[in-house]
Amino acid sequence: MASPVAHASAPAETSRKINRSTRNKCPPPFLSKTYDLLEAEEEKRGGEEASEIERKKIVSWNSQGNGFIVWSPAEFSEIMLPKYFKHSNFSSFIRQLNTYGFKKTASKRWEFQHVKFQRGYRHLLAEITRKKCESSAFPAYLKASEEHKCRAMEEENTRELMMLMEENKNLRREKTELQMQIAHFKTIEMKLWECYQNKVRRLC
Repeated sequence: MASPVAHASAPAETSRKINRSTRNKCPPPFLSKTYDLLEAEEEKRGGEEASEIERKKIVSWNSQGNGFIVWSPAEFSEIMLPKYFKHSNFSSFIRQLNTYGFKKTASKRWEFQHVKFQRGYRHLLAEITRKKCESSAFPAYLKASEEHKCRAMEEENTRELMMLMEENKNLRREKTELQMQIAHFKTIEMKLWECYQNKVRRLC
């Protein structure tokens, strides 16, 4: 007859094995890279003034550390995505987030959250998995409706992104034009000043 101690130790041993398995499991590369870029950006901004930080923000953790915000999708696509993911497609990045169950939590900015993606809890990344496919027993008409909703939402997000990127491009162009105009006016100002000085010298 087995001793009660042996029976009691079995669940504890199983629990320890599960914990070891979780710790040893590697998180998906996409999640690791996303976490890395957020940590790198936070470390880079560590020694800067608050005003400079606000001005330069491209992507960051939110204030609670339970999600992150892409402040400038255009610069994020141009600078961050090629560096960490070897592409510059923001829509593709969003699709990947959706695949792992992230939710867009703000209507007027690109903020995403997942209960196990949090600042200071890197070990939880290994517990995030891809969404499982829907069961074939799920009614076909409901499945089609859900797919239609997902497509519509994705198209809306893409349209919003394209509008933001176009607006950003226009603002950059206007800024360049204004800088050129300022430089032109400065040149005229300098020429007028030289003419004025020459006239004064002749009168003297």
